[in-house]
Amino acid sequence: MKTQKIILQFVVFVAILAAIPALLGSAWLVPKFWVLFFFVTAFTVIVIASLLAVQRIKPELYAQTFLATTIVKMLGCMAFALIFVSKIHIDKTVFLLDFAYLYFLNTAFEVYVLLCNLRNQN
Repeated sequence: MKTQKIILQFVVFVAILAAIPALLGSAWLVPKFWVLFFFVTAFTVIVIASLLAVQRIKPELYAQTFLATTIVKMLGCMAFALIFVSKIHIDKTVFLLDFAYLYFLNTAFEVYVLLCNLRNQN
């Protein structure tokens, strides 16, 4: 898959991902939701940038890089969630829904990029 296509797909994905909470309003959002949004999205950018760099430099390490960056993202997001919940007094159910929405959809996009790139290598 071409780099420009992946970046364009990611920008469209982030726009759709941001539009849904913006349309729902603040009833279903924790305070500082957009901080959480940009943090998880930044981790996804790091994962995708790492995958694209490894794909150009050493394609045989692509799957291992995906696994390593996904683990780093998971640990970073869990640490951020712990700090977020302990510092800001929020409704934990709403936070869980917001966090799951962001984390799992961003991870699904990473898997989509992985599968598209692995399919195109054959």
